Amino acid sequence: MLDIFKKWSRTYLFEEESVLLLVLLAVAVALLVTIGDILAPLLAALVLAYLMQGLSSQLQSHGVPSWLGLTLSYTVFIGAFFGFTLGLLPLVWRQLLALASELPRYLDQGRQLLSVLPERYPEIFTAQQMNELVGRAQAEAANLGQVLVTRSLASLPGLFTLMVYLILIPMLVFFFLRDRQQIIDWLVRFLPEKRPLLTTIWGEMNQQFANYARGKVLEIIIVGSVSYLAFAWMGLNYAALLGLLVGLSVIIPYIGAALVTLPVVAVGFFQWGFATEFYTLCVVYLVIQGLDGNVLVPFLFSEAVNLHPVAIILAILFFGGIWGLWGVFFAIPLATLIKAIINSWPTPDMEPVAGPEATVSTE
Repeated sequence: MLDIFKKWSRTYLFEEESVLLLVLLAVAVALLVTIGDILAPLLAALVLAYLMQGLSSQLQSHGVPSWLGLTLSYTVFIGAFFGFTLGLLPLVWRQLLALASELPRYLDQGRQLLSVLPERYPEIFTAQQMNELVGRAQAEAANLGQVLVTRSLASLPGLFTLMVYLILIPMLVFFFLRDRQQIIDWLVRFLPEKRPLLTTIWGEMNQQFANYARGKVLEIIIVGSVSYLAFAWMGLNYAALLGLLVGLSVIIPYIGAALVTLPVVAVGFFQWGFATEFYTLCVVYLVIQGLDGNVLVPFLFSEAVNLHPVAIILAILFFGGIWGLWGVFFAIPLATLIKAIINSWPTPDMEPVAGPEATVSTE
């Protein structure tokens, strides 16, 4: 066994930089697993600053001075950040409470619809089974409503944490934007002077991370906004809540759209039944999903992610399990990073990677 390990280490860890990269990856995963919740504001601010740096770089490429580009991008961030946290989130929370209080009535309507199944298919369904199913669902809905109300009444600690985040995240984003190069130079000091492997991986991943993150944020905003406007125009109940769910569903490829279809269709059905408005809602929702997949995604993501669907699903399960929503959001670029590391990892039969000194950029 020891000989096998020695042979493996001589094959894949024969360079100092390989060992360093392996240590960095292990430390990053360990930090996310152990203190990921504590680092959440820092990581969130880092991602947001990365997005705003892209906007600033675009403005500077059109002749806008550096200080003005940073000021405008930070102003856009502040407007969007407080508009979302102080405007949209309270509205969504109120609609979520209203939906929880309406769930027992919806379930009673569902029981009336299910009551015809034992008559049509007595060999499969019985009236007792249907009553037990709806009874359990009503009990769970009542518990959910009670939990939501209790949390809304006893949310002072959570409210205090939210206030800290409202101050901390904008402050961190400001310093990340203003002192970006100083922070990068300080981090680079801890790396070897010659780092061709890290340079190769960073050069391959930097642009992909930037394109994916900015494109995904724009996709969430566009799909969520269009869905909300369409639902509100049709008079659908809980339009803001459902619009937010549809927007966030694009984070999870293949699965998100299927999961969010159920609440949209269910709310429309219990509100209108099999009326014209219900069928119109289904058509509008399918059109939004079709335009997102066939028009918006190809436009926003110019470079296709060359990953198998199974690899994408596994990445979503793994990174979502260790990092929550942020892990789901960055599952695809992180999987692409792992693929780039595997493809670039040096072996004795490979020629040395040639390249200039590593210059880290987030543009």
